[in-house]
Parts: sequence; C-alpha cells; structure tokens
Amino acid sequence: MRAVIQRVAGAKCAVNGEVTGEFAGPGLVVLLGVTHTDGTAQVEKMARKIANLRIFDAPGAYDAAGGSEKLAQARGAEVSALQLGLPVLLISQFTLYGDARKGNRPSWVAAAPGEVAQPLVDAVGAALQDQGMQVERGIFGADMKVSFTNDGPFTILLEV
Repeated sequence: MRAVIQRVAGAKCAVNGEVTGEFAGPGLVVLLGVTHTDGTAQVEKMARKIANLRIFDAPGAYDAAGGSEKLAQARGAEVSALQLGLPVLLISQFTLYGDARKGNRPSWVAAAPGEVAQPLVDAVGAALQDQGMQVERGIFGADMKVSFTNDGPFTILLEV
C-alpha cells in the first residue's frame, strides 16, 4: 500500500460538479494506492501512520505573543492530525503504482484491480474514523477533481 500524504490548508473533491468531500482549514489529503499483495495488515498500519504522523506544529508554536522563546520550546513538539482533531480527504489513486521506467506509456500492472482495491481503500477510511478522525472521501474509480492548498509545501510518500 502506497500513499502520498500532504499537509493542506483546505481541500475539496468533486465528481461531475458535485462535491463528495471537503474541509476548510488545516488537514490532510491522502492519495492512496493499493497493490495485489495488500490486505488487513497494511490497512491497519497505514491508518495508524496517517493518523499519527507528527507533521503539524504544536498549538501556539507561532503565536506572536510568545516570540522566539515560544518557538524554541515548540521545536521537536510536532503533533499529528489526530491530536489536533483535523480532517482527512481520502482519495483512491491507482496511478501511484504506475511504472513508466520503460517507454512513455505507464504500466498499471502493479496496481490492484478495483474489486481488490476498493474494499481496502474503504477499510483505511473506516480505520481512520475508528480512531476518531473526520474522513472526507472521493468516489472510487470516478473522474475526480481534487483541489487543495499544500501547506508548506509538505508532502510525504509512505509505503507499508
């Protein structure tokens, strides 16, 4: 299982002009790809990693009233989206398993077929919700229009 995780300042997914998931303010966009050998173990590990990645500044880290002393205290005190109660926009993304090393047309052989991938993507979303996270979603297999503002920019590639 492979994910591109982005710290964002708002995100939205639309299909045929209808919004399927969105949030304003800070959160995560997770583009999630599934391969043939993925199963329950990868679902649980991926959900734990997404929820607990400490990639947000501790509350008040950049509070002007605290000045540089407050910033110095906050260094190394990064917190997760779960700790801050931030939302996640989860988007299935089979193209994360595209292979373009040969020629100019990517091969999708490593991507799991929909009947394998969809239940696992859904299970990651459910596992995130079970941890208490707000999960917004795209629609599996749809032509989605995803928009967001990358904050930082901050992007992590994660494989479990």
